[in-house]
Amino acid sequence: MDGHAGETSRASFPAMCLILLALDSHPDYSLIVAANRDEFYERPTAPAAFWPDAPSILAGRDLLAGGTWLGVDRGGRFAAVTNFRQGRRESAAPRSRGRLVRDFLASATDPGRYLQGVDSDAAQYNGFNLLVGGPRRLCYFSNREGAPRVLPPGVYGLSNHLLDTAWPKVVSGKSGLLALVRKGEAELVEALLELLADRGPPPENLLPASGIGADWERLLSAAFIASAEYGTRSSTVVLIGHEGNATFVEQGFLRGGTPTERRRFEFQVAETEA
Repeated sequence: MDGHAGETSRASFPAMCLILLALDSHPDYSLIVAANRDEFYERPTAPAAFWPDAPSILAGRDLLAGGTWLGVDRGGRFAAVTNFRQGRRESAAPRSRGRLVRDFLASATDPGRYLQGVDSDAAQYNGFNLLVGGPRRLCYFSNREGAPRVLPPGVYGLSNHLLDTAWPKVVSGKSGLLALVRKGEAELVEALLELLADRGPPPENLLPASGIGADWERLLSAAFIASAEYGTRSSTVVLIGHEGNATFVEQGFLRGGTPTERRRFEFQVAETEA
């Protein structure tokens, strides 16, 4: 790694690096999510499970700060967060971004109203992108952009800049998702995990210039990241059908991208999703 990358604060790195989603764009599913969470391997993490202290929440858990990067609940509520890469050292913020996902899933607050509250406290967090809602209404907000907004039906991609920023893995991921939205569930899960497993870096001339140095830009440019100390820790697929059938699959990875346990959950969404 180059000198600048060595000086980059670990706080500025993503808790998740790629989220692809299709909203009301599939004949069987209201919401399709495919996401990679990238993190330092040494950061302690619990795999996806229904939380003992919040039995309605299904998510992995950051054991350092107590929040999560992506999750759903039994009412069909969904939330996910990515860091906003600024390329400069950020001082520690008073609040962990992982609590934004946790707090939404633990509440019954309307997504729009929840984001209004987050907006009023946005300075308490380092840069983030936040998706909250469910298959009937999904909202997006970044404290590096502007006001929260409701997303219309369509296919979206999010990494560590604003929604649909044309970074190569966002562009290729959205293209791949568009090609898959007509597939059935069993085939779709495996196809989405394969899409997330792409380790190929883009051409050098297409690398983002986010201020973290060429070596880190190259490493972080692939959909799936594998290195000695930092990489993709899990790939997650979430499917919520028009009839309320929900599937949640998490594939874990060890250092260097070695696959480990795969967890799969299926349940019927309760009629409470806002």
